[in-house]
Amino acid sequence: MNAAVVVFPGSNCDADTLHALGTVDGVRARFAWHADAALDGADLVVLPGGFSYGDYLRTGAMAAHAPIMRAVRAHAAQGRPLLGICNGFQILLEAGLLPGAMLPNASTRFCCRWVHVRVESARTPCTAAARPGQVLRLPIAHGEGNYRIDPDGLDDLRSRERVIFRYVSEDGGRAPAANPNGSVDDIAGICNEGRNVVGLMPHPERATEAVLGSECGRVLWDSLLAAVRA
Repeated sequence: MNAAVVVFPGSNCDADTLHALGTVDGVRARFAWHADAALDGADLVVLPGGFSYGDYLRTGAMAAHAPIMRAVRAHAAQGRPLLGICNGFQILLEAGLLPGAMLPNASTRFCCRWVHVRVESARTPCTAAARPGQVLRLPIAHGEGNYRIDPDGLDDLRSRERVIFRYVSEDGGRAPAANPNGSVDDIAGICNEGRNVVGLMPHPERATEAVLGSECGRVLWDSLLAAVRA
């Protein structure tokens, strides 16, 4: 599998993501620059976390108009896997590749800690190797992760099984204290109608090796590799 990690000015999880992909046998990963015009046939594209363009205007707003995004949109339109992590999720929202918007955390504070998320659907390239109901321990680091969508949009996400990850407690149960940012319906990640575009706020690339405190993120990379091979 050939993977491209898009680098925007202000990205700071690009190297982490490239390293995480490199730990998976059968994956060849490289960087793609925000000013590039093409992705050179990448099987998988990842928009990493960070503070693209300094988060000016709104998080992800300027990155959504970077030259590389034309190729990213074409990649998604072809049904190929596209993953947005944290700031990458925010960029997907601003680019219209996923529905909804991000607001500042309900606490109004930057939140950096471990959380638990429950896999709500295995019907995406990012979760195909996971079990529905599986609880993953992943870190978060964001100031604007309070996901919002109008009631009709939320009903659509629920009815079409497009909520892919929810914040939960360690035992998998939903509780207000388990939601770190106030996100509606405890949503931590969603997918598009075609199910090939996924965005999530937690960082799987920071949870791929035991030395980091968790290997739960590995299930996403294994899922993507299996999906591309299939």
